[in-house]
Amino acid sequence: MATKAAFKIGQLVKLKSGGPDMTIQEVNEPNQYRPAHTYGCQWFAGKKLDKGTFPGDSLNPVQPEE
Repeated sequence: MATKAAFKIGQLVKLKSGGPDMTIQEVNEPNQYRPAHTYGCQWFAGKKLDKGTFPGDSLNPVQPEE
């Protein structure tokens, strides 16, 4: 039984431990080595575009500013 991904490509998220806002770039499906979704994210560190992959449990959605 497949589980639904918690986040979608293009959604803004932040690490629960803090840090910059990040954009979901890729959703990785669970497999035999990774039992839950992971998310490829990108963000700017100053002027440098950076990226990393994180488990969904370490991310919170960012609420859009009004």
